[in-house]
Amino acid sequence: MSSAKQVIVVGAGIIGASIAWHLTKAGARVTVVSTSGAGGVATPNSFAWINASWGNPEPYFRLRIRAMAEWKRLANDLSGLPLAWCGGLCWDLPADKLEAYAAEHSSWGYGIERVGREQAARIEPNLAELPEFALYLAQEGVAEPVATTKALLADAERRGARIVTGTVDRLALVNGKVTGVVVSGESIAADEVVIAAGAGAPAIASTAGVKLPIGTPPGLIVHSRPYKKLLNGLVLAEKLHMRQTAEGRIVAGSDFGGGEPGENPQADARALFEAMKAMLRGADGLELDFHTIGYRPTPADSFPIVSRADGVGGLYIAVTHSGITLAPAVGLFAAREILDDERDALLAPYALSRFDQ
Repeated sequence: MSSAKQVIVVGAGIIGASIAWHLTKAGARVTVVSTSGAGGVATPNSFAWINASWGNPEPYFRLRIRAMAEWKRLANDLSGLPLAWCGGLCWDLPADKLEAYAAEHSSWGYGIERVGREQAARIEPNLAELPEFALYLAQEGVAEPVATTKALLADAERRGARIVTGTVDRLALVNGKVTGVVVSGESIAADEVVIAAGAGAPAIASTAGVKLPIGTPPGLIVHSRPYKKLLNGLVLAEKLHMRQTAEGRIVAGSDFGGGEPGENPQADARALFEAMKAMLRGADGLELDFHTIGYRPTPADSFPIVSRADGVGGLYIAVTHSGITLAPAVGLFAAREILDDERDALLAPYALSRFDQ
């Protein structure tokens, strides 16, 4: 590795911030370029759940488990991160599917406890509606997304990274190699450019002839005003996922990614908020503050794209819809690959080249 390697990271969401921090810590000279400032576009609208839960094949589960471990390593390296291993109570699947989930993930080593109504009430005493049967996942957690992103960028800057606010007009390309970016008409040179710009990544990559098959499904999430403590951890109920933030806001969506906003998002937000309020004891004074509609950068097969771009030198892509969970692992693995040409085996299924097959 050359400690003087110059890397531009395009994007200041949780993925871009983690990559920039890991690169800077490893000795690279890093410039972060972002249109929207710390937090990016998708990160502020995230449910911010750290997990390796239901619905994924084992290779992706292994990546997510590693990412959960890397969150703990990152918290040791950067004290004060707003991270909480609060656990999650889950009954958002039919009982047979919950059982299948528990059996499969338990066989993979994921800590899952089957609980009944009385145990669920002890875990979350303020729930007005309790399931007959649920799963409790004590090892899951949350990271307050914007505060965590800001902490990573601030520490990267302290270590020498440069933060530039501006719009990337295009990638600079010489003889098939990316040599930097043009930001608001000004050129910035680099040995390698990382595109971690979420929903904005395809347009930037296309300026070097690279196609990124990424969609941006919307998700509606409601945010209450800060309130007294009602929830101890994540609640993943049927048609409603919710948690309480460090500042006391209750955040909820029809699922963790949020549901379709519909033709009248404000009306949908009010209805969602009332459903959330009805699920909680002691919530009479709870008030809706605002709703967000997040556009999640989602590759065509729903799995991450974390790799160099074949056929174009000097360009690395890091785009995924599971940004909060994966951020510390993606940051670590991307930094190693960019600086040392070492690709972690856990990233093997997630190269951009898979879409060429």
